[in-house]
Amino acid sequence: MVATTQNMVFFFMFTTTLLLANGDSQVPCYFIFGDSLMDNGNNNRLHTQAKVNFPPYGIDFPDGPTGRFSNGRNTADVIAQLLGFDKFIPPFATATRKEIVTGVNYAYGGGGIKDETAQHLGARISMDKQIKNHRITILRLSYLIGTGSIVETKQYLKKCIYTVGMGNNDYISNYFVPKYYNTSSVYTPGQYAEALVEQYSSQLQDLYQSGARMFGIFAAGYSGCTPGMMSEFGVTSCVDSVNSAVKLFNTRLNTTLNDLNNKLLDAKFILIGTSLDYPNDINVTDTPCCQSASTSSKGQCVRNQVPCSNRQNYYFWDAFHPTEKISVVAGTKAYEALSPFYAANAIALSKDKEARYISEA
Repeated sequence: MVATTQNMVFFFMFTTTLLLANGDSQVPCYFIFGDSLMDNGNNNRLHTQAKVNFPPYGIDFPDGPTGRFSNGRNTADVIAQLLGFDKFIPPFATATRKEIVTGVNYAYGGGGIKDETAQHLGARISMDKQIKNHRITILRLSYLIGTGSIVETKQYLKKCIYTVGMGNNDYISNYFVPKYYNTSSVYTPGQYAEALVEQYSSQLQDLYQSGARMFGIFAAGYSGCTPGMMSEFGVTSCVDSVNSAVKLFNTRLNTTLNDLNNKLLDAKFILIGTSLDYPNDINVTDTPCCQSASTSSKGQCVRNQVPCSNRQNYYFWDAFHPTEKISVVAGTKAYEALSPFYAANAIALSKDKEARYISEA
């Protein structure tokens, strides 16, 4: 039986209260890679149209507009809270020296598996670039948790959770934008999915070589059902061709993650699935809560416009991104899927803390 939205939210609030009361996170650190569904401010200083550090974004977030593509928290924020971290995982762009010990968010609104993805929007941080940024973090960590030893740092990273959510933009800001990209004329949907996942697999193995062992990999969302894609195709229902292409990607990704689990025996890759189902208490599923731009920054909220007041009833915040309420549901489901990681780490983490594993230097 699928839990109702109300039950999921109750579980979220109850579990978070218990964790904060206990004062300990369930894993020592949490690293986040992805796109706008996870971004919390990495693109604020870049010259790009994929930028949302202005109202009405953040209208329900304590710090206001931060660069999150939401009215409030995103999925990564919810996962971090459920894991028991007392602060949200900081973006790489502004993370301080001490903050990186508990993790870093590298996600970027517009980022893709392919470097070229979303280049028509301006500057971008692709998956390859996010991995390079993580290597910078690892070097910094080596002097925080030891004496510059990368080997010791990798031992620490093995206890951390990594979530990665890529592939969405490789469709909505690449394959299905023939005006700027030729991928749809070069590849069939099946060939494109295979090429994408092959590159994605190499990127995940790069993270493995850097010390990551516990991976939560988000399946690509069915972007054919976003108001933005429906508008782009001039229809009032889900775009089947887009969703069919995404399904090919997710199927290929699932097979590849199984292969990686068999190949890398000391690592675990968990696929966090996606769904076309909507919570029963969401009344508006085809219209964004905010007035969305139709020219530059297409699909994002028009700057300083007043959004809908009944945000709890909306699935989409803008033309491509969910409301905070949907992120709570998605984050709670993801947290539950990741349970093998934090359950297995509980004993090891307590021993590390007793040994003062993290340097005060």
